[in-house]
Amino acid sequence: MAHYTNKDTPLKNRLLKILAVENLETQRNFIKTITHELEIDSLSCAAALIYLTQQLEAPTSKDKNVDGQLPTKNKSFTIKMVRYRLNVGSDHSITTEQLKKALIEESGVDKNNINNINIQRTYTLIELPDEMPPDIFQHLKSVEINQQKLDIKRVKTRNNKKRGNNPLRRGRKRDVNTELRSPDKMTGNTKKLNDK
Repeated sequence: MAHYTNKDTPLKNRLLKILAVENLETQRNFIKTITHELEIDSLSCAAALIYLTQQLEAPTSKDKNVDGQLPTKNKSFTIKMVRYRLNVGSDHSITTEQLKKALIEESGVDKNNINNINIQRTYTLIELPDEMPPDIFQHLKSVEINQQKLDIKRVKTRNNKKRGNNPLRRGRKRDVNTELRSPDKMTGNTKKLNDK
């Protein structure tokens, strides 16, 4: 049996912050559903969830480095992001906060995974995590903000190939006199325009 002491203060602080800041209606509904389906009380469910959280966060002996110290966690692990174009912009009185709120509520994306919001007059460019489920993508097409549909579209990435020294991509080198020549319609030969 675990004893809870002052080392649990960070957990308490995190819980208080979450309760003060976040809208937990979805999570509350999930708890109601799961407690009903599993025929357990809310307290047992909460205890099991805390246990799971601690297991996920608990360092294991294999996580320790040579000195026996725990490595610092690299919180900046990379998630592949994809650029999208939304059919709303500053002309539609859209704000970054409205956009984030709508995306979080409608798609369930984590607010920390909404990046590089670039609001233009008639559209917005935004980066979201790759592999968005097709049903969520379709749903976001019809979501409205300020009576304007998002009509989300994936932006194709450009190939940033350098085209500088590829002789196959360049046209023929022009002859200085080429511009002064025209084809003779009868023979197909070129003649100088100056020649009469």
